[in-house]
Amino acid sequence: MSAHEHHHPHDHDHGHNHGHEHHAPPPGWRYGVGMVANLAFVVVEAGYGLFAHSTALLADAGHNLSDVLGLGLAGGAAWLASLAGGDHRTYGYGKATVLAALANALLLVFACGAIVREAVVRFAEPQAVTPGPIMVVAAVGVAINFGTALLFAAGRKHDINVRGAFLHMVGDAAVSAGVIVAGALILLTGKTWIDPLTSLLIVVVIAWSTWGLLRDGLNMALDAAPAHIDIGDVRDLLLRQPGVEEVHDLHVWHLSTTEAALTAHLVRPAGVDCDFLAAAESALHHRFGIEHVTLQVEPAPCASRHELHP
Repeated sequence: MSAHEHHHPHDHDHGHNHGHEHHAPPPGWRYGVGMVANLAFVVVEAGYGLFAHSTALLADAGHNLSDVLGLGLAGGAAWLASLAGGDHRTYGYGKATVLAALANALLLVFACGAIVREAVVRFAEPQAVTPGPIMVVAAVGVAINFGTALLFAAGRKHDINVRGAFLHMVGDAAVSAGVIVAGALILLTGKTWIDPLTSLLIVVVIAWSTWGLLRDGLNMALDAAPAHIDIGDVRDLLLRQPGVEEVHDLHVWHLSTTEAALTAHLVRPAGVDCDFLAAAESALHHRFGIEHVTLQVEPAPCASRHELHP
């Protein structure tokens, strides 16, 4: 990591850390393979859903279609994040990954609404259901969704987009397994209402998994502090640095789904030196994983911009 001092007319000093330790996102081909496999399955599943008069299959097909779009968004955002920034977008395109996660969550919410509407119609107007094709197609869905999930298993701990793709694929595999069970119950009992009921249970599963993604995406878009970083702990760490008497104007936010940034003013009468900056930045990096740090060191308390411009 590197630390730099900048001297300004108001005698404040700034330390900037631009060290990077990125967790590489999955290669782009994995997004492509996942999209092609799932899109092909969506066509087959929707066709059999219409043939078998199964809202459960149609619901699962709609969910899979939203995941295809989600994989496209995530892959495109990962590509954008790899591009270098410029004079206009000085932080680069990392925020595109946040927007993709948020858009993915909103797509799933829309899919839930469409599935509920169709299920309600089927409750009001029951149709004969053919359980055999339902079970066969759903079994294929288990294999495809689980296989796609494995493509994103390695990176799910470090990137909300990758985690979203992984969780959705695992969830799809579980939902398809539920459709198999529904088909078996219809075969045994002849009760066609089991099919739309299953589609409503699918909605519950989708909504449950979507809520966390939507919440995290909104927080990132609003520049909230990363969930794993406690601002009080960050403040305490900075106050423990040699000579620091006060910390104010402390901000931590997401630059992308994998990177965080921090700015803070430190009151330190002894002034600033490179060793102090390097130690503070290293502590923030190793304790919290914050890779972009800007510290303004003040020899005495100064009015913040909020006090100067109420």
